[in-house]
Order: sequence, then C-alpha cells, then structure tokens
Amino acid sequence: MQKFKDRWEIQANWQLLFPLLGLLGLSISSFLLSKRLVSGILKLTETHSFYFASITIVTILVFTLLLVFTLKIFGPLEKKWNVTYRWELIAIFIAFAVTGSTAARISDPIIQLIGFDTESTSGWIYWPLRILLIFPVYQILLLIVGWIFGQFKFFWWFEKKMLRRMGLARFIKD
Repeated sequence: MQKFKDRWEIQANWQLLFPLLGLLGLSISSFLLSKRLVSGILKLTETHSFYFASITIVTILVFTLLLVFTLKIFGPLEKKWNVTYRWELIAIFIAFAVTGSTAARISDPIIQLIGFDTESTSGWIYWPLRILLIFPVYQILLLIVGWIFGQFKFFWWFEKKMLRRMGLARFIKD
C-alpha cells in the first residue's frame, strides 16, 4: 500500500478516495461501453447463452484499454497543468467527468422549460441552442464541482485560460 501511496504522492488517507473513485468510474464506464458494444456490434441480447460472459470479457478489455490510455496521459498533463500531486490529476479528471455529465443532463430540462423540444423544433435550431445553453452551464458547474473536489484553484485558472482564448478576456477579473 505504501508503494501505491508513494506512486500517487498521497500524504493523507483521505486522498485515497480519488484513486478509488477513479477506478470505480472507469469500471462503470467500461461496463456501460461493453453493454453497448455487445448489444450493438455483436447483436447479442440477455437471452443469448454467452451474453454475460461476453459482457465480462469485453468489460475487462475496455477497462484495460481505458486504464492504459489514462495512465499514459498522466505524465504530459501533469507537466502541462502544473499540478502539485499526481492524485490531483485523478480529482481533476473526475471533476471534468461529473461536470460534463451533469451539464448534459440538466440542459434538456432547461431547454424544455424555455419551450423547445425535439418534436416541435427543427434539429438545426434545437441542437445549436442546446449547445449554446450547455456552455455557460458547464462553465459554472465546472467551478462548483472543482471546488467540491478541492481543485477550485486549478479550475479557476482553466476557466480564465479558456475565456482568454475565446477572446472574452474583458470579462475576467484577475
């Protein structure tokens, strides 16, 4: 366990929460992707005799691929984002994932509250409007979720950098 703590630069036991949450999220994502792959590509349903075995095997493969990819990008992102500890990268990844999912989920009820839906509105109007709505919701949620995960400083820096690149620097107070 000490080797694991040293590798991820964990000083306090509560920081172990982030690698555990990261592995849990990666497992759930792998399982959901595997269900889609097995149902969509292999055209298997729960009535097939080897459906659950297929899900298990594909889940393990997807989990392994996602874990290898994630671990490979840690080095470059650690330098680029200038984080103090490696476990903070996991917290940042989780915050991005939670924020993206939440923004996508709440944008639909908000757009319906405004009076738009997929049945009565052209897709050429609905989707750009929804994307425009998701953007500010995402920005606000990113700061809130970043604060919850103890990474407000990083996400505030990230927001300012993004707004500058978009030419909206006049709205930033340093």
